[in-house]
Amino acid sequence: MRAAVLYSTVAPGTSYADARPLVLEELEAPEPRAGELGVRIVYSSLCHSDLSVVDGSRIRPLPMALGHEAVGRVATVGPGVTDVKVGDHVVLVFVPSCGSCRACTAGRPALCHRAAAANGAGALLHGDALLQTSRGERINHHLGVSAFADYAVVARESAVVIDDDVPDEVAAMFGCAVLTGAGTILHTADVQPGQSVAVFGLGAVGLSAVMAARLAGASAVIAIDPIGAKHQLALDCGASVAGTPADAARLVAEASGDGVDVAVEAVGSAAVIASCLDLVTRGGAVVSVGLPHPSAELTVPALQFAGAGKRLLGSYMGDAVPREDIPRYLDCWRRGRLPVELLHTDTRPLAEINESLDELAAGRVVRRLFKA
Repeated sequence: MRAAVLYSTVAPGTSYADARPLVLEELEAPEPRAGELGVRIVYSSLCHSDLSVVDGSRIRPLPMALGHEAVGRVATVGPGVTDVKVGDHVVLVFVPSCGSCRACTAGRPALCHRAAAANGAGALLHGDALLQTSRGERINHHLGVSAFADYAVVARESAVVIDDDVPDEVAAMFGCAVLTGAGTILHTADVQPGQSVAVFGLGAVGLSAVMAARLAGASAVIAIDPIGAKHQLALDCGASVAGTPADAARLVAEASGDGVDVAVEAVGSAAVIASCLDLVTRGGAVVSVGLPHPSAELTVPALQFAGAGKRLLGSYMGDAVPREDIPRYLDCWRRGRLPVELLHTDTRPLAEINESLDELAAGRVVRRLFKA
C-alpha cells in the first residue's frame, strides 16, 4: 500500500512544496484484526486539521500516515464484524466511538474517551498501530483513519455505510467537514428558526455551518472571512451577506441589531473567539470549532457570562452521532438543502499533496480531493 507519511513537522509559513514534509511511502498492507475493516480508499480530502499536524499546531506522535476524511469500499472484514460486507460503500470518520465510555453512554460519541486515547497514541480503537515500513519502522495512524493512502485498516466504528448512489466526490467530504460544520449548528448551538448566525472562517467547516444555518431556518446568516474570493461561495452556500472581519460589526448590526444569537468561530484563533463574544446578543452563544495552537490563551471580560448571559461552547466533530447524522445529512443533500458539492475545489493526484498544503494554507482551496 502507498501512504503519505509525516516524519517531522515544519514551521508555519514554510513552503511545503519546497520542504516536502509528506513522503509517499510503500508500506506493508496489514490485515484487519477482530473488529476492524480493510478499506480501499477512493478519495481522501485535505483539511486544516491535517495542516495543523504538519506545522506542529496539533501535536501527534510521528512518524504518522496522515489524512482523516475519506470515502472508500470495504475490501476485507475482520473477525467478529457481521454488519458490514466486502464491497460496501463507506464514509470514514475520525472518532471511532466505543459505545461504552462515559461520553458515549451520555449520547456524545464525538467525545469518546477510548477513541481520544487511541487517536492521541496513533493507534486504532481495537489495538496498537498496524502500519510499518519494509524496514520494520512503526508508522502511526492519524485519527484512526490515515486516509492519504490507497488502503486503510480502520476500526469498524470508524466506518459509516452509505448508499451506492452517492457520488464519491460528495461522500468524501461528509466524514469531517460536513459532520463538524453542520453539527456545530444543528447539535452544539441548536439553532432555531428565526435566530441569527454569524460564521467566522469560510473553510469547508465554516461553509458547512453556513449551509446548516440556512437549513435550520436562520433569519440571517453572516459569513466572515478575510479572503474576498470566498464571499461569493458563502452566498452560494446560503449566507445572507458576506464580508471581511473589518465589516463584521457593521454587518451584524445591520442584520440583527444588538448582536447575533449564535457566532461560530471556525478559524482556530483565540482573538476571533473574543471578537465573537462581543458580537453576540445578551443570552447569545459563541461556538468554538476551530483548533487554536495549544499555547493560545483566551482573555475576555468575565462579566460577559453572568452579566449578559452569554455562553462559550466547544464543539468537537460537531457533537455528531455519525451513524445517524451522515445518513440524515446525505438526505438533506439529496433534497438540495445541503449543497456540499460546492465545497469541492478540485481533484489532484496524491503526489501533489505537499503543493496542496501551500494552496490550503493560502486559502486558495476549500476542499481538494485526492484520487487514490
